[in-house]
Amino acid sequence: MPKAKRMKHIILVNRFFYPDESATAQILTDLAGHLGANGDRVSVITSRLSYADQDVRYAPFEQIENVDIFRVPTTGFGRAGLLGRAVDYLSFYISSVLAVLKIARRGSLLVIKTDPPLLGVPIGLAGRLKRAIRINWLQDLFPEVATELGVTPPLVGLLNYVRNRSLRQASMNVAIGERMASRLEQLGVVSDRIDIIHNFSDDEALRDSAAGSEALRQEWGFSSSDFIIGYSGNLGRAHDFGTILEAARRLKAHTSIKFLFIGGGHLRQEVELQSEVHGLGNLIFKPYQPRQALARSLSLPDMHWISLRPEMEGLIVPSKLYGITAIGRGVIMIGDPAGEIGRLIARHEFGVTVAAGEGAELADLIIRLSNDRAQCKRMATKASRFTENYGSQRLAFDKWRTLIERLAPDE
Repeated sequence: MPKAKRMKHIILVNRFFYPDESATAQILTDLAGHLGANGDRVSVITSRLSYADQDVRYAPFEQIENVDIFRVPTTGFGRAGLLGRAVDYLSFYISSVLAVLKIARRGSLLVIKTDPPLLGVPIGLAGRLKRAIRINWLQDLFPEVATELGVTPPLVGLLNYVRNRSLRQASMNVAIGERMASRLEQLGVVSDRIDIIHNFSDDEALRDSAAGSEALRQEWGFSSSDFIIGYSGNLGRAHDFGTILEAARRLKAHTSIKFLFIGGGHLRQEVELQSEVHGLGNLIFKPYQPRQALARSLSLPDMHWISLRPEMEGLIVPSKLYGITAIGRGVIMIGDPAGEIGRLIARHEFGVTVAAGEGAELADLIIRLSNDRAQCKRMATKASRFTENYGSQRLAFDKWRTLIERLAPDE
């Protein structure tokens, strides 16, 4: 007779969580809610900070349905300076380690995300002391990301050593793409300690709430004949923006083609500056939209673009892909055609990939698409099919449940 599984204690660790609406917070919040609804004990260790608003502080403890949220004290210098950011990271390392030592027990399942960077090292050590099962949920690989961006951290060799040791000692490392999984193997992580679970969006909620995009079009000053290329979310250092700017410059005279930026990030201010310098009235900027309004704003553009610098392949996978395909819009990927998203597009035909730096090619593509709305609709249909058969929240949750059941100790 098979042994019964006991009630599991799952501890999720990340610097941001509900009600914060950053991408990593939303994904973690959704998974926590799902796991709690399945009857397991779920605890979240997070900070009291908001990603978007430096002045916000959330309550130190909150219980939402079956999820206990422990918000630990940290500094809050924000992202403006490297020193202040480093102090914020250090304070979260210390506070979250103490929280793990307090609430973890032998057999607890620790799911550790990657904000702040290298979080798996101190939390993994604390989990090992408590004899917990350690799962690294890797949204990126640090310090490689920093090195590729030209910001090599001090003692990078030591950081690589302790990070790699932590990855190898974990019970499982969840990669969010095939190329990231390959990177992990190159770092010496054995294949049976690597699983691939793609990120996700709340695709059912997005589909159910998509009505109203036509009204939003009018509210934001677009006409029904405008062809809108959208970008939604964070535009950061890992993303290419020069290619889209070059395309926008080439398409200035095409008054019905508009480029809509919704969100923020490190590079948004630079894009706005370049827009002013070059007189690009075809670029329109809007702030981040709250989660309850995301379906309307995502469904407003005719097509969306995503970008990733080629050297970032295997280190990052833009999670905004899953919201775009869930809402049923085609994707223009600016980056490596052989990269993670480039491969998915080639396999599932829900968009087109343009190599980074090919602004003229991108401009020509946008003109063709604006004149062939039927092609856009075909890609939109395949985007919806991709979500249903490959990228849905339900499928991701099923994979997480399977993984947790496999790793959970027997009674």
